[in-house]
Amino acid sequence: MKFGFLAHPVNLGQRNEIRAGVLLAGALAERTGRPAASRHLHLPAFADITSAAGAHCTGEVRYLPNTAEELLAGRGAAAGFVVDQVRQLAAGGADLVGLGGATSILGGRGVHTQQQVDIPLTSGNSLTTHAAHELVRTVLAQLGDADEPVGIVGFPGAIGLAMARLLVDDGLPVVLVCRKGRVRPQDLREELPAAADATITDDVADCLRQTRLIVAASSAGGVLDPAAFRPGTIVVDVALPRDVRPGSSRHDILVLDGGLVSATDRVRVDGLDAGPTEQLNGCLAETIVLALDGRADSYSLGRELDVRRIREIGAIAARHGFVTAPPASGGRLVPLERIAEVRGAARSARSRFAANVNPPLADLYAAHGMDRVFTGGHGATLTTADGTDYLDFVAGYGCLNLGHNHPAATGAVQRFLASGEPTFVQYTSIPARTAELAERLCAITPGRLERVFFGNSGAEAVEAALKLARAATGRTRFVYAENSYHGKTFGALSVTGRTVHTGPFGPLVPDCVAVPFGDEQALRDAIGGAAAFVVEPVQGEGGVIVPPPGYLAAAARLCREAGALLIVDEIQTGLGRTGTMFASDGVEADVLCLAKSLSGGLVPISATLATAEVWDAAYGTSSGAMLHTSTFGGGNLASAVALATVDTLVAEDLPGRAARLGARLRHELAEACAPFEFVSEVRGIGLMNAIAFDGGFEGAAGAMADDLLTRLPGNLHALADTLPDTVRAALRAAGSEVERALGDLRCLRFVGALGRDHRILTFVTANSNRVVRIQPPLVITDADVDRFVKATRSVCESLDTGL
Repeated sequence: MKFGFLAHPVNLGQRNEIRAGVLLAGALAERTGRPAASRHLHLPAFADITSAAGAHCTGEVRYLPNTAEELLAGRGAAAGFVVDQVRQLAAGGADLVGLGGATSILGGRGVHTQQQVDIPLTSGNSLTTHAAHELVRTVLAQLGDADEPVGIVGFPGAIGLAMARLLVDDGLPVVLVCRKGRVRPQDLREELPAAADATITDDVADCLRQTRLIVAASSAGGVLDPAAFRPGTIVVDVALPRDVRPGSSRHDILVLDGGLVSATDRVRVDGLDAGPTEQLNGCLAETIVLALDGRADSYSLGRELDVRRIREIGAIAARHGFVTAPPASGGRLVPLERIAEVRGAARSARSRFAANVNPPLADLYAAHGMDRVFTGGHGATLTTADGTDYLDFVAGYGCLNLGHNHPAATGAVQRFLASGEPTFVQYTSIPARTAELAERLCAITPGRLERVFFGNSGAEAVEAALKLARAATGRTRFVYAENSYHGKTFGALSVTGRTVHTGPFGPLVPDCVAVPFGDEQALRDAIGGAAAFVVEPVQGEGGVIVPPPGYLAAAARLCREAGALLIVDEIQTGLGRTGTMFASDGVEADVLCLAKSLSGGLVPISATLATAEVWDAAYGTSSGAMLHTSTFGGGNLASAVALATVDTLVAEDLPGRAARLGARLRHELAEACAPFEFVSEVRGIGLMNAIAFDGGFEGAAGAMADDLLTRLPGNLHALADTLPDTVRAALRAAGSEVERALGDLRCLRFVGALGRDHRILTFVTANSNRVVRIQPPLVITDADVDRFVKATRSVCESLDTGL
């Protein structure tokens, strides 16, 4: 059986999209010598559908080039246009035609249109109503209030009236809003059963005062102002165009897309699996379902929808694999807990993060299945509230060398707090634990480092180093490595070699010069007259890039010859991560920066170590001693935990463990990834490793465009050649961005699949979405390595599209 369907845009953007399609289709027709296309756009989707029950149908979906407002404003001509389109669909072999939105309203909700054509029609309002009713029931279940009154805007329209009858059958009180001036509200009482608990009004504000769960079904568009909603209001908006005005930023209300249906994974559309989150408007879905069921019936016409038939179409749809879509707002899925949260119940960590921390990042986490919330952590394992364990191969981006809640670190915190010692006494007296930590760090770091400034973060440690270098040398210029990462404060950004981080914040600190990482000659050419060269022994966020052997030692020599300082950023590499206590072992830096794992990941702390000569040149006078300080830097609590961390790293020989397990991990990962051409390299040192992915999509957009222009009739290459140069350049740039995004997407899919299917946490590096960091706690086991390697091979196999 074949169906046809008439749709229309719901806003001006969609209208213009369709008109652009009609324009291009007309140009194509002219070049092939065919008659100009009709004023509609054929949607090349839903042409072939197989249901979960094994039924099959074909279809044609046409988009008309006018919005609902435009169609209804020109009712006479528009109604005739709809009739003509229905006849064309019938002539093309359709056995049933569905009318979407305004195309139904034009003809008396399909009744008058049906009288002029010889083919069954349906408005789709029955399945739309069924889906909206099921969504309301889902909301009520989440709220735990079976007696909550429900407001209905759009009574007694077809969907509004049917919803009222369904909810009354459910035993719920309803507040119904009819259009002002059309009919007296009391005269509509007879539309409902005599025993119905119903209030009818023509004042929307009256409904909003009485209810906080509303079904909007007027289809007038924009009749509800979100500013007028009471806190905790939830709206199921069934109307197209939507009844709730767009643009609200309120977090204490929730507007859900109503009347939507999704295909289960047993439905195939156009030969593809239709995922369970695919959302279809109920009117189109009803047309499809009827065609799949072989029912060429005028199923939903007129204002009076039979409640029994609404339930019947819901059952038919379910049999064919079409069910009510999960809650969504603006096309984005809404977690069920959000429904209860909007009522003021305890908000989840996810919603708090999305509302008050970083909404786009929350969306990214949700899109890739990374919006987990952990309630426990031990060693290399993180645990969710439901008891699911994950193997952590991120380790706080290098903050957790000891793993989560190592007894040595947590014990140090507990003992310190139990002792009653003061935490912050710096600048009024001597902080004893901090002085001890400084001595300990100077003893274990390479070179002749004798002074320590304590801060709170890696970026703060770098800031301290930059200020120290200028004050000590009297010079201003800094040399840094391309593709480096040193933090996101202004000074640290100024010596960070990646424009994605620096671009929005310029101008940054002046007189900063970048050189290629690992290029000794480039450094020699740039270092003369500089205050310092700032460098990571291994570029971590740059993609775990290990420099050529001897590079760091050569950098130290070149700096000494030029009278510049060597600032070594060991924030991520230090404290055992690379297989030695410090990646710069054997090299005498003038300044060394530490942070991240210095306190076992429990308390913020950083350290900027310097030689006595450098520190004295900058601050070695009574007036200079207080030039650079930090309120929270150098507290006794953080220092006590850091002392315990350093002792544990040494006692358990975690650097040696990192060297052994890291070598094994790289070897076995390289073997596991060798068959897959999209993995370009496994690299690293110690337990600071990465899998680099090849983008692999270069030229894809251009080839797709070329293929399309070649295969479609009408010499479209010639038409494309007439586009302005600016448009063609923009298209090429857009194609390159699409190809880049595809390469990034594969890497993110790898990260998502490891977490979802194997319960292993990884993430991309800050400078590249095509490099997955592998930086587990140094306390992982051989079994953890085996598990990671096996999971990596499994995920790569699932992503492999080659032979």
